[in-house]
Amino acid sequence: MKEKTSEELSRRKFLGMSALGITGLTILPSWTMNGVKIAPSDRVVLGFIGLGQQAMSDFAGFASVPGVQVAACCDVDQMKQLRFKKRVETWQTSKAMAARCDMYERYEELLNRKDIDAIEVATPDHWHALQTIHSCQAGKDVYVQKPLAFTIQEGLKMVKVARGNKRIVQVGSQQRSSKEFQKAIELVQSGAIGHIEKIYSKVGDPPKPLDLPEMPVPANLNWNLWLGPLNDSKIHYHPDLCPPISLEPEEREKLWGAWRWYRETGNGFTADWGAHMFDISQAAIGMDGSGPALITPKGYNGAKYLTFKYLNGIEMTEQPYLEDMPNAQGIKFIGTKGWIEVARGYLACSDATLVPKELAGRRPKNMTPEERKKMFEEMQKNAAKGSGSFEISAPHMQNFIDSVRSRKDTIAPIEVGCSTNTLCCLGNIATELGRPVKWNPATLSFGDDTEAASHRLNWYQYKNPYTL
Repeated sequence: MKEKTSEELSRRKFLGMSALGITGLTILPSWTMNGVKIAPSDRVVLGFIGLGQQAMSDFAGFASVPGVQVAACCDVDQMKQLRFKKRVETWQTSKAMAARCDMYERYEELLNRKDIDAIEVATPDHWHALQTIHSCQAGKDVYVQKPLAFTIQEGLKMVKVARGNKRIVQVGSQQRSSKEFQKAIELVQSGAIGHIEKIYSKVGDPPKPLDLPEMPVPANLNWNLWLGPLNDSKIHYHPDLCPPISLEPEEREKLWGAWRWYRETGNGFTADWGAHMFDISQAAIGMDGSGPALITPKGYNGAKYLTFKYLNGIEMTEQPYLEDMPNAQGIKFIGTKGWIEVARGYLACSDATLVPKELAGRRPKNMTPEERKKMFEEMQKNAAKGSGSFEISAPHMQNFIDSVRSRKDTIAPIEVGCSTNTLCCLGNIATELGRPVKWNPATLSFGDDTEAASHRLNWYQYKNPYTL
């Protein structure tokens, strides 16, 4: 795809093209949502790439934001195209808009649409880099799901292209828009618990080798296009990797795409939840855009947990943050004057007066067994909805749309997603090498460690004809 200069796609010209495109789609010239009339120049028209459970959940969040329209969708699974189209057009009809959502199998065709202002990228991680880069080069702003990329170098390239094309990018680490996490960051950075010495950040296990049996590819799925740039002949189709759906009767995916849990196609819980919990941990200690200097894997010389050590002496370990809930994802900051615990829907501090009443929660160890069980089940239920559950993500989508209009950075800009993605990749690189890995956060390099530098999670050769 030919790269366009920022001058060719000025904001005024771009909005002008969008308005013409909207007219061409026969969308009503005036639009009121929740009693608020939206001027045509303030509307943001979206296209979705990747239409699995995450996109369905994210659409619910975007649909709650005044001034948003959805014009097109893209997926390699024809049935997911149809499901998404039906959901969008039902919503459009309910809002007195003309019902139309065009479907595509190849995202490049969607990006050629001049009436689309912004793109949601909700495909598997190995597609994030190319689709985000090409979206930026096509003059689109991007909401890309977390983790930002599959490898370190992909993330770095995405930052360069996004900034070079003056694009707004929001990474789907929506905990940045949640009040309990924002308050935890504020308390840490204000010195409320003194100097931070340790962080317990529970995310879960690293990926494992692909061990699913090969199965026939369904007729509605373009499996080669799903694979895209992945250059590993051992990857074969199994429905867990791309969960099927049913339209009549309508039946959603029975699980989240298991590509996350395998080395060949994902980065495990290390990245899936690390893009949330590690992300907040780094934000709180001022490491956005930076990262750890030494990564020691679990098991090395008796190390009980995967450990990240920063140049300022802070250590972050991938270990339970709650004594009675060892599998629950969350964070504990330990300072010289106290502690802070935070997870989705839960915030506590050694000094309870520092936590606003509306955010306060009881520590699980002070709960009855029944209360602990209920809390854990609720957290698991929320997790099962996916990281993009509507209740949590809507403010994050609003922030993105506000930034598209104002041209100011989002709350989770691309550099933040890049540094968090780099940290997650570093954890898995050290784990797979079975030894400590040194990283220079200033030069973004492994120094003279050629083995780490040549690891596939730093960079890998794309399958022909794809290039980064």
